[in-house]
Amino acid sequence: MKRTTLARRSVAVAGISVLALAGCGDSGSSDGGSAGGGSDPASTAGSTSESSSASAQECEPETPTEAEGDGVLTIGSVLPQTGNLAFLGPPEFAAVQLAVNEINENGGYNGQDVVYLEGDSGDTNTDIASSTVQRLLSADVDTIVGAASSGVSFTILDAITGAGVVQISPANTAPDFTCASDSGLYFRTAPSDVLQGRVMGDLVVGDGYVDIGVMAIDDPYGTGLAANVRGAVEAGGGSIAGGDPIIYNPQAPNYSAEVAQLAETNPEAIVLIGFDESLRVIPELISQGIGPSEVPLYLVDGNLANYSGDGLEPGALLNTKGTLPGAAATGDFRERLLEVDPALDQFSYAPESYDAVIMTALAAVAAGDDSGASIASQLPAVSRDGTACSAYVECLELLEAGEDIDYQGVSGPVEFSDLGDPTQATIGIYSYVEDNSYENESYVEGSLD
Repeated sequence: MKRTTLARRSVAVAGISVLALAGCGDSGSSDGGSAGGGSDPASTAGSTSESSSASAQECEPETPTEAEGDGVLTIGSVLPQTGNLAFLGPPEFAAVQLAVNEINENGGYNGQDVVYLEGDSGDTNTDIASSTVQRLLSADVDTIVGAASSGVSFTILDAITGAGVVQISPANTAPDFTCASDSGLYFRTAPSDVLQGRVMGDLVVGDGYVDIGVMAIDDPYGTGLAANVRGAVEAGGGSIAGGDPIIYNPQAPNYSAEVAQLAETNPEAIVLIGFDESLRVIPELISQGIGPSEVPLYLVDGNLANYSGDGLEPGALLNTKGTLPGAAATGDFRERLLEVDPALDQFSYAPESYDAVIMTALAAVAAGDDSGASIASQLPAVSRDGTACSAYVECLELLEAGEDIDYQGVSGPVEFSDLGDPTQATIGIYSYVEDNSYENESYVEGSLD
C-alpha cells in the first residue's frame, strides 16, 4: 500500500478551525437517485463529479400561503424507528418528547398542552414515511419533525409543505434542500453537507493524505456529500483516487466489486459515505486488504455508529475517524434525555431534534397563531437578531413581554437563513477506540453565511 511522503503531505494541510462557506452552496448530484434506486455507479459518479465543480446556486425564499390555526399546537414526528437509520431514532424521539414535556410543564401553547403524535419514517425502501405523513396530516398537525434521512425527506416534502404544514428536520444534510421548492415551509436544524463535506475534506488532507478514495451511497445524501468532500479535497491540493467517487447501490447483495474497484486505485485514505450497510462494506474492505489497519478510514454522520456489538474484531476500527454535525450533548441535557429514555447510549441529533420543537413553539408564540404558515414566518425571527435566550421559559417570558428573541439552542446558535438553513453550525470530529466505539476528539465551528 502506497505511503504519503512528507513532501507530498506539505502540499496542502488545510486548517480546521472556523469555516466560512457560501450560502446556497453546491446542490449535490443533479440526478442522484434515492437510496435503493440502483443507479449505475459509473454514470452516477459522473454526475457527482459535475456537481462538485458547480457554482453556488442562486435561489430566493418562498412565502407560505397565509392560514389560521385552530389554537392547539400539534406536532408530529417522522423519525426512524425502523430502516437503515434506526440507530439514530432513540435520541431523536427522546429529544422531541423532552421538548414537548418542558413546553407543557411551562403552560403549553395558548393555555393548552402541545399535542405530540409520534411516527416512524422507515427508509426509502418502504412507504412507511408516506403513510405516517398522511396519518399526521389527517390529525391536523402544524409541524412535522423529520425525517432523519435526506432521501426520505425528499419523498414526503411535497405532501407536507403542500398541506401548509412546516417540515423541520433535525438531521437532513443534503445540500439540495437549500433551494428546494417548499412554499417557505421547510427548515432544518442540521447544517447542509456543504459544511460537513468541507470539514471532512480538510480533515483528511490535514491528516496528510492527498489521494483519497471515496465510496458513497447512491442517494441525494451520498452523492451530495461526496461532491462536497471532493471539492474540499481538491481545494486543499488533493485528488480523488481513480478520478471519481465510487457510487454504490445500498441494496446490492455484496460490495466485493466496488471494493475491488476502490482497491485498484491504491488510495492513501478512504472516505465511506453510507448508512447501516457500511457494516457489510467495512468487512469487505478488511478482506481485500484496504481495511483501517492498512488504509485510514473516515466515516460520516450516516455511518458513524457504535459497532462494539456488531461482530467486528476488537480493534478493527482503530485508525478510523468520523464527522458528525452537531454540538456536544451537555451533561445536563443528557441527564434530562435519560429521564425520558434511560436506555440511550448515544445522543446523535438529539440537540437538533430538541431545538426543532422548542423553536416551533416559540415561533407559534411570536406569531400568535399555530398554523404552519404563521410558524414558518417566525422561525427565522426567533433564531436571530433579538435578545439572546436559551431555556424555553426564559425565551417565552421575553416574547410575552414584547421583545424579539435570539434563541441559543442546545445544538448551537441555529440562526435560520431566509431559506430555512442554519447559518451557524458545529461539526464534531471523532475517532474509534479498541472496542469499536467512538470518542470525540474536537468540535469545529462553521458558518454558511
